[in-house]
Amino acid sequence: MNNSLFDLKGKVIAVTGAAGVLAGGTAKYLLKEGATLVMLDLFQDKVDALVADCKANISENVSGYACNVLNQEILDGVYAQIMAEHGRIDVLINGAGGNMPGATIGPDQTIFDLNLDDYDKVLALNLKGTVMPTITFAKAMAEQKSGCVVNFSSMSAGQALTRVLGYSNAKGAIDNFTRWMAVELAQKFGGGIRVNAIAPGFFVSHQNRALLLNDDGTYTARGTQVINKTPMGRFGEQDEVNGCIHYLISDASKFVTGTVIPVDGGFSAYTGV
Repeated sequence: MNNSLFDLKGKVIAVTGAAGVLAGGTAKYLLKEGATLVMLDLFQDKVDALVADCKANISENVSGYACNVLNQEILDGVYAQIMAEHGRIDVLINGAGGNMPGATIGPDQTIFDLNLDDYDKVLALNLKGTVMPTITFAKAMAEQKSGCVVNFSSMSAGQALTRVLGYSNAKGAIDNFTRWMAVELAQKFGGGIRVNAIAPGFFVSHQNRALLLNDDGTYTARGTQVINKTPMGRFGEQDEVNGCIHYLISDASKFVTGTVIPVDGGFSAYTGV
């Protein structure tokens, strides 16, 4: 294998939602691989702590900005700062996202209990929170005639995963947006710009820990359902998304665009019977 295909040295990579478990862990991994990282997250204190930790333990080739992915003025300002500092953006990883209780349908609820305000907020954060940074930062890629975008889809995008209605709807739209932007950018700005997504299976994070695990570490009823539908019989570990994202942003995948790749231990392949 020609390892130069996977060389990330010199690439400028912006990561939204960088304080999260999956996006943040991947950002640290890419920094170790020699890339230059720009960490973006909503709260300045989280960004500062993340950048300080990376500089102390990994590399000085990292900076960070507080960034609301739903505020165009802020996105434009961050874009200008990145371009002033680095002169290019080679990769955008859209890791910002999340859920709200009112946009879910609990075991003792029906669809008629949906909180439409929370539903709107979840759609905005997960869908517009990917669309807006992509449109903003891909301007650099259009000028360069090169670049990669990686979005975060979900196991809930392609099947009726109960409870998470708003999140499912938004992630289903992310799959469509990934394919749409892949076509748009390649046709109008050349094949050097690619857009793909990964669809993580079930990884324990700050947001879903209580849903999947009891305080003693045993599985909740929901966690048991997930494990029973995962052929590998376990939850994913954060570092298990690193290789797929590394592949998608490297020259090893330079003819790959418009894809959504599951990283799920077989969850999406198994019907449960």
